[in-house]
Amino acid sequence: MPDSAEGVPGGRSLMRFSRVERTRTHVYIAEQLRRQITLGVLPTGGALPPARALAAMFGVARATVQRAVRILESEGLVTPRRGRGGGTFVTGPPSDDASRRYLISLVRRDRRLIEEAIGYRFAVEPAAAGEAARARTEDDLAGLRLIADRAAATTNDALLTSLDTQFHLGVAAAAHNRFFADAVERVRVSLNDAILLLPESALWQQRSLREHQRILTALETGNSQAARQAVLIHVRHTSRSLQALLKAL
Repeated sequence: MPDSAEGVPGGRSLMRFSRVERTRTHVYIAEQLRRQITLGVLPTGGALPPARALAAMFGVARATVQRAVRILESEGLVTPRRGRGGGTFVTGPPSDDASRRYLISLVRRDRRLIEEAIGYRFAVEPAAAGEAARARTEDDLAGLRLIADRAAATTNDALLTSLDTQFHLGVAAAAHNRFFADAVERVRVSLNDAILLLPESALWQQRSLREHQRILTALETGNSQAARQAVLIHVRHTSRSLQALLKAL
């Protein structure tokens, strides 16, 4: 028989495999918590659920959760507090020079991943919004209105970034398609470090709020094409800023 792969033109196999990695349970839990912190689901200054509650959620022993939390402590993502009202609290976003330099090193390292995420975002987020305009419920709309109202009422940069993330994830969730929701979340995680480095300004914040409102209006009216277009415009503006940031680093 010929050595070429059967049924593949030119005899080249199209199979691609990734190396199997055995992730220890506490590392997996740390990754899940890290993602929630990165996306702002676990807000800055907020407390993690108690170890007993997390152990029940993940179906593991408390010792396993404690090992996971220690990883996050070593990364500066959470910090423990003793005494009354104590617990493990999410640390604020990087603001000092050392933290900013660290973020810059991460963005430089992940430059190619970020570039790919920017390109993928153009495809997935407008599609998710178009589907959301057809599938959204009144509960979905109420949640997005609440996020938009909270964003309009604050000037806190960290909170605005968290609410921005929640809005985009909320639009994807309103599509009621797990693949859209997962794709938008993965993109957001990949872009988060770069987004944190973008300079904040009142002008940028007001434009973002207006664009979010256009997206929300399209969802409220059930206009799929308008939702796609509104998200595309919003994504294009952010992408230009991210690409300029990458060129400057």
